Amino acid sequence: MAANENVATTLKAYPETKLKSSTYKRKMALYGLLFASPWIIGILVFSAYPLIMSIYYSFTTYSILDHGEWVGFGNYKELMSDNTFKISIYNTLYYTFISVPLNIAVGVGLALLLNTKIKGQGIYRTLFFIPSLVPAVATTIIWLWLLNPQFGLVNYWLEQIGIPGPPWLGDESWSKPSLILMSLWGVGQAIVIYLAGLQDIPQDYYEAADIDGANTMRKLRHITLPLMTPVIFFNLIMGVIGTMQNFVLPYTLTNGTGSPADSLMFYVMYLYQNAFLYLKMGYASAMAWILFLIVVVLTALIFISQKRWVHYQGKE
Repeated sequence: MAANENVATTLKAYPETKLKSSTYKRKMALYGLLFASPWIIGILVFSAYPLIMSIYYSFTTYSILDHGEWVGFGNYKELMSDNTFKISIYNTLYYTFISVPLNIAVGVGLALLLNTKIKGQGIYRTLFFIPSLVPAVATTIIWLWLLNPQFGLVNYWLEQIGIPGPPWLGDESWSKPSLILMSLWGVGQAIVIYLAGLQDIPQDYYEAADIDGANTMRKLRHITLPLMTPVIFFNLIMGVIGTMQNFVLPYTLTNGTGSPADSLMFYVMYLYQNAFLYLKMGYASAMAWILFLIVVVLTALIFISQKRWVHYQGKE
């Protein structure tokens, strides 16, 4: 009897009609918006507003010191005749199209080696991952010393085996290859993802291949690499987006000059110069949106191509 009285009292205090009333729903919605308001305000003030204004400024001569004038597509037309702009696009695409595939190949290769069941496996994995934790500026200083033509360790080691060392960053024909070589220093983060992909492959496939008499290379070609393609696809997308925005490494190496002969003048570096050195914010905004379109096109092409080479488990 006491239990029934408690239930009756509860229903009388909180009737179903009250729970479903519009007033109650509005109150709950208000509470939800109140708790989400810091994020909503942040996204509007620090993301949405700058995004919209950058579109507007790309059609003006706006600078930090002047509101500027409306010039329509004037900034975009001027960019088409800007020689440094063209050089920066070439340097960025050159770096992207060589660095990203090379990093994928090296990352997958090292992940395969680090996935081998050997003594001290955890130590080797840690050693390859640690360099990716070093800040970019510190990495740059280390490589400036290693690649120094006169007293760098790389040229010293090359001389020991009878190979004359190149000028590396001091020559325009060697500067971008040097930067690509330096990019391999941070491959440790990708290795972690590749290792996760390798460990996600069911062992049943390898056991079936052993029964069929497949050797190591055949298992690598027909099992490991095809089932690793989703992870490779992810790192390919992230690599392209990241390298198209490459800034810290070349900027620190050249003190923002892009020398020698603008061979290390990357797109975002030139955008930064126009925005904060020359105070051409409208011009820089136009560059930012061109970069956005380039990244969107490259990403779309990769997504279209993945239907042919990315294989997912359980799907034909």
